[in-house]
Amino acid sequence: MRSVDEQLKLVTGAAVHPEPVRISIVDALGLMCAEEVHAAASLPGFSQAAIDGYAVRAVDVGGERGLGNSPVTPLEKSLPVVGEIAAGSQQPLRLQPRQAMRVHTGAPLPTLADAVLPLSWSDRGRKRVVPSRAVRSGEFVRKAGDDISKGDIVVSAGAVLGPSHIGLLAAAGRSKVLVYPRPRVSIISVGPELVDVNRQPSLGQVYDVNSYSLAAAAREAGADAHRVGIAAGEPRKLREIIETQLIRSELIIISGAVGGSSSQYVRDILQQLGDIDTSRVALHPGSVQGFGLLGPNQIPVFLTPANPVSTLVIFEVFIRPLIRSCLGKRNVQRRVVRARALNHVNSRIGRRGYIRSRLMRDAHTQDYLVEGLGGATGAPAHLLAGLAEANAMIRIPEDVSEIRPGDIVDVLFLAAGR
Repeated sequence: MRSVDEQLKLVTGAAVHPEPVRISIVDALGLMCAEEVHAAASLPGFSQAAIDGYAVRAVDVGGERGLGNSPVTPLEKSLPVVGEIAAGSQQPLRLQPRQAMRVHTGAPLPTLADAVLPLSWSDRGRKRVVPSRAVRSGEFVRKAGDDISKGDIVVSAGAVLGPSHIGLLAAAGRSKVLVYPRPRVSIISVGPELVDVNRQPSLGQVYDVNSYSLAAAAREAGADAHRVGIAAGEPRKLREIIETQLIRSELIIISGAVGGSSSQYVRDILQQLGDIDTSRVALHPGSVQGFGLLGPNQIPVFLTPANPVSTLVIFEVFIRPLIRSCLGKRNVQRRVVRARALNHVNSRIGRRGYIRSRLMRDAHTQDYLVEGLGGATGAPAHLLAGLAEANAMIRIPEDVSEIRPGDIVDVLFLAAGR
């Protein structure tokens, strides 16, 4: 039986990056940049006011003393205000010695001005202004190139684009950027007992739950998920469906392909397309699973059981990290916190347990508390309803069979995007 860590290393080593595409920066959030972006111009492109006030020469308001909070001498107390410049002004203006111009934040400074006297450091005069403090040369001014100089690297190749990167790209005048797109994940369900949710099940039939839950989980992880649905019929038809998805996907999940009555014929078909390993994994629930690389492009393919809880645990432990690896995320695993158990939880010796649970905070101590929902004494481990109530999973080591109230345990926080 293969360990969870061994299986995870095998899986994440098979991450496939889609070919880069150029898209709008509006749609690039969370994607990995596939190019080195250089600034075509300096930012800002001109010296501008960093605050509302008056454009001045520092020497005219006592700035030669170099102390921004120095009082102004009587000879420097009054300067004529010879104009006003708004943000976005395109009219070139020139300041003469011993003059001031009213400026708004972001407005270009007139020629010869080397500082901005804030409104709060003056009497706010309209025709003449009386400074109350000195300003140094360069004070309250954003000089040309302060943020970025022409030719600087704005975004490096390999960076996962966050809001600040998008802002930098916009500041550099880039409306599009080359990125690795979201990995395309195709989800297929197999099993003669399955019907889609728009049909009424007959005796012996059940709704196809897994293709819907897996598609939602893949989208939450950052993938472009395509729910193929139920693949029924003869083997030749199933092979055609799988071969089609191998062309258009970076990852395929086939639910119901292990552990059920139809699993053997599905694996026979898959073996014609590549190698599928169905070795058991020391995981509970979800030890029965399969993984391999199929088709000429060696596309990662996961086989999961029909059980919805086991399938979602397999997704969390193995498939989600692979998707996050394809996206270039540094942290591909869920955030783990330490919490105090509130009830008994059972696990299987020799297998790492992932037990659905409800994570809480103590209102007084702010300590994390966790209540096991699956695997708890008297709680069936296979029911999907308990998973819907869960916001976390307790991770139980292979050599532990029981968690008792008060024990401190590792908990995976299942909040979206974490």
